Amino acid sequence: MPKSTGLNGPSTEIQLGFVEHEATPRELMRLSIQLHLSGLSLSDTVSVLEGFGVERERSTIHNWVQKANLQPTAGKQPDHIALDETMIQLTDQRYWLYAAVDPETNEFLHVRLYSTRTTALTEIFLHELREKHAVEDAVFLVDSAPWLKATLHHLGLRFRYEKYGNRNAVERLFQEIKRRISQFGNCFRNADPETAETWLQSYAYCWNQLI
Repeated sequence: MPKSTGLNGPSTEIQLGFVEHEATPRELMRLSIQLHLSGLSLSDTVSVLEGFGVERERSTIHNWVQKANLQPTAGKQPDHIALDETMIQLTDQRYWLYAAVDPETNEFLHVRLYSTRTTALTEIFLHELREKHAVEDAVFLVDSAPWLKATLHHLGLRFRYEKYGNRNAVERLFQEIKRRISQFGNCFRNADPETAETWLQSYAYCWNQLI
């Protein structure tokens, strides 16, 4: 069984308000969600549950992750924000993962999945980011993408072109996300965009708990 990354964040932070009639103890449900998001495949997570005498299907654990609807915690006040997007493949369709990352802590601040990348969608993403975090005084670190710079300028937010340096934080996290997607392709095979986005946001939440 692959070794899982150590879990620093308490699993009790995962709220299970969606649970109504579930025979699995909530502590094991929380543990299963964190183990899968922190590195274990669904099959290996099933094996962990079996060690506790609980037999569940892989689809059950996948559904727990979806229904928990985890999000990166709001209320941050970063000095800098690395802003970028990358292509994510869902079956035969391309989607764009937008992410805002605090390069000083390596934490995800906000994550969304869109069918394309435009100034209009970038503005939606930044409006949501502003609602979640205090970013008015932050400096956004961007690459040469014109839709990022144009939207930041339109919204009156400060930004700086940075090819390397602190902006590499978001690139490193994108690489880790793509490694996970490649390693556990069953999360994205034939997945609809909403399902994939929920998984990505849940992964971002769990990543923030681990660093």
